[in-house]
Amino acid sequence: MSAHKQGDPTTLKRLYGRSQGKPLRASQQELVDNFLPSIAVPEEGPVTAERLFGQDCPLHFEIGFGGGEHMAYRGDLLPDHGFIGAEPFLNGVAQALGHVKEANLGNVRIHHGDALQVLERIPDGALTMLYLLHPDPWPKARHAKRRMMNDGPVQMFADKLKTGGEFRFGTDHPIYLRHALMVMRRFTDVFEWQVEGPKSWQVRPSGWPETRYEHKARTVFAHEVWYFRFRRK
Repeated sequence: MSAHKQGDPTTLKRLYGRSQGKPLRASQQELVDNFLPSIAVPEEGPVTAERLFGQDCPLHFEIGFGGGEHMAYRGDLLPDHGFIGAEPFLNGVAQALGHVKEANLGNVRIHHGDALQVLERIPDGALTMLYLLHPDPWPKARHAKRRMMNDGPVQMFADKLKTGGEFRFGTDHPIYLRHALMVMRRFTDVFEWQVEGPKSWQVRPSGWPETRYEHKARTVFAHEVWYFRFRRK
């Protein structure tokens, strides 16, 4: 394990804010009560492709999937791959369940709660892809330690990805962008930035769908959006 690791990431205070917004609609509550248990990540024990999907397959993990559009798109695009998503916000979980059920995606598993608590139970070197798209920026300097892009979590990302595996990161927040790139510069011995010029971070790569959050950031708030791909050495 790299010397970058500064303590156990799982001992950090939670890296997210509120966990529920407006009350769920009856149909959404039905999905949470009756559908989520059937595709939920087990609360204890190892999290492996064999345990979740009954067979060995490329394994993807999305941290904070929002409404689940990206996860559902990728799951539909790659039916022979297994997808795990973690999201603490109940309303987002309910939306994702709707996408999964509507598309009949048998290759998606969901955790309602802290992503790092699931990620630590995945065997080292097991992930093919890991996604962190538009995480909470915690823009105030005193909250910087609560950002997902910090040494402890990023070291865990490196540990869980297989050699050649890919970490995708996206943000529309300039403060978070600068902080994230500063952190990733400390991991050049384990991550190689997949970049060939400005278009590499200004243009969304193929197979990376636009989520509602990203669309709102771009069209309502007129934010620039940046895309980054890092390969595990």
